[in-house]
Amino acid sequence: MNVQPFPSLFSPIDIGKLALRNRIVSTGHETHLNDGGRIGDAMIAYHEARARGGAGLIVTEVALVHSSAVFVANPIRVDTDDCIPGYRRLAQTVHGHDCGLIAQLFHPGREMLASEDGTAPVSYSASAVPNERFHVMPRPMRREMIAEVVSAHGDAALRMREAGLDGVEIVGSHGYLPAQFLNRHVNQRSDEYGGSLENRTRFIREIAADIRAKAGEDFVIGLRLSGDERSHEGVAQPDMLDACELLAGDESLTYFSVVAGSSATVAGSVHIVPPMTEESGYTAPLGQAVKARTGVTTMVTGRINQPQDAERIIAAGHADLCGMTRAMICDPELGEKARTGRADDIRACIGCNQACIGHFHAGYPISCIQNPVSGRETFLGRTEPARTRRKVMVVGGGPGGMKCAAVASARGHDVTLFEREVRLGGQARLAQALPHRAEFGGIITNLVREMELAGAETCTGIAVDAKVIAEFAPDTIVVATGAEPRWPEFEGRNDAHVVDAWQVLRNEANVGKSVVVADWRADWIGIGIAEHLAQRGHQVKLAVNGYMPGQTIQMYVRDASIGRLQSLGVEMVPYVRLFGVDENTVYLQHIMNDEPVICEDVDTLVLCQGHISRNTMEDLVRDLGIEHRLVGDCVSPRTAEEAVLEGLLAGRAV
Repeated sequence: MNVQPFPSLFSPIDIGKLALRNRIVSTGHETHLNDGGRIGDAMIAYHEARARGGAGLIVTEVALVHSSAVFVANPIRVDTDDCIPGYRRLAQTVHGHDCGLIAQLFHPGREMLASEDGTAPVSYSASAVPNERFHVMPRPMRREMIAEVVSAHGDAALRMREAGLDGVEIVGSHGYLPAQFLNRHVNQRSDEYGGSLENRTRFIREIAADIRAKAGEDFVIGLRLSGDERSHEGVAQPDMLDACELLAGDESLTYFSVVAGSSATVAGSVHIVPPMTEESGYTAPLGQAVKARTGVTTMVTGRINQPQDAERIIAAGHADLCGMTRAMICDPELGEKARTGRADDIRACIGCNQACIGHFHAGYPISCIQNPVSGRETFLGRTEPARTRRKVMVVGGGPGGMKCAAVASARGHDVTLFEREVRLGGQARLAQALPHRAEFGGIITNLVREMELAGAETCTGIAVDAKVIAEFAPDTIVVATGAEPRWPEFEGRNDAHVVDAWQVLRNEANVGKSVVVADWRADWIGIGIAEHLAQRGHQVKLAVNGYMPGQTIQMYVRDASIGRLQSLGVEMVPYVRLFGVDENTVYLQHIMNDEPVICEDVDTLVLCQGHISRNTMEDLVRDLGIEHRLVGDCVSPRTAEEAVLEGLLAGRAV
């Protein structure tokens, strides 16, 4: 008899009248997959993949209840009946996989990120208190507007009920409008909505009551909140627990969904989508406290990326359900794999934030660097078997080559991957050596497992040349040979002590006490090398060819890193390019006015100057006249995201 390895996670649970098959939740998150502000084929396909893959409950992303709530271009709106058909299609699809469906109802208040036409919108809040992150000064809401927004929540909930959804979730987390009324620092009102805790919770209680009156007693009403906003003048845990206890007393709410952080500050915003610097399941104590204080069904979200973590949290009674959102962006089949004893086959999220929240902030549909199918389900959701079995040689064992080998082999080809190093992984092996980046190595583990499951062969420690190609006799070759550190020309590079980032991480360089890190790419490498050296006692100056360190990487990863650099005493110098070096001086040039910026008493210059493609294998296969495809950095040096996507496409094309 098979024993369920995660008995708590896969035990059924009732949330009010809603019966769920398990405790796995895909919580509300921005996808940028809406169709002109409505739910269309792309979003339905995206959520269906998670429902089919084993989620017990899906919570759709924020939908605006009122015209004053527009905070980005082209948002989903539920303030008219036009939204009903799309939600109805989604509900029918998700319910067809025995999965619950709940919609988030949203008003950002003063947390305005953008607008529909580029002009700065009028924002509204409890009081005229600005936020720190977006520098927005809101207009205080008059009583009649409060009543209008309260009623808009109830009207939206009624539309969701008509569409066939199981419930709605009021978004009171991350410093959004309901939280602004709760926050004694933001809410400075002297009327019945300000002052005492009872008054400051009135807005939320009226919203919940209006939804209950309009949508009925059997409709699920959740409240998402930050158990601790972790922000300057944010709502701290003691105040939030007091508020939760009071809110639970009205008995309108069916569940609490507990997260951490706030949109109002840069430090708090890191917890909206916490990067790999945060411990797995670190928000569980916040959920545990809410559950203990209120006795209300509680879900918790925050870096829960493996079923083992979720099982531990639920078994300990810290929460009733676990949000595993990024985990299912990375592997939509997580639930089914865990349920059927295939936990080792799960493609674990590594918390890099690059293609999930990173895509949203850049204005693109959601995806995942490890799973390019995420967000592309409508056109990449199905892999066709190979019509003719071919002998495929993949040269290069980085993420791009590994993904290609896995996909091509799964389609039925005879695939062998050749890697000149003794270990697979390429630059990902170096990335995991940087501070707080060890989890990035998970991409190697996951891709190795994908290749094993697909039946791809690997040959490591072999440098491919014309002889190896002739002996193997492939029908086609996929070149994924990557890139190597770029050493630009500059004065004194052959005379001073100059090393590159790879040499530092491989312990191939004797780095001196005083160091300048010359960072051209403004990505995670320069930040990581600076932190790596500062932790080891070096005096570090990070010189960035950009307006800030980490300019090109996702903001939560960047901001958390900059905070650590400041604490370590790293001097950060933006807007400079490398000009030259001598035995104890590094010469920089300001990129705006070309004026010199001189760094004296320097022992070592560390180059983080990007990469150049390795093209010798491409040249060889071209000369040999062999059919071939190029993948990843050997095409153009970029990131693991592009390498894995191109590996997938190449694996489908051979």
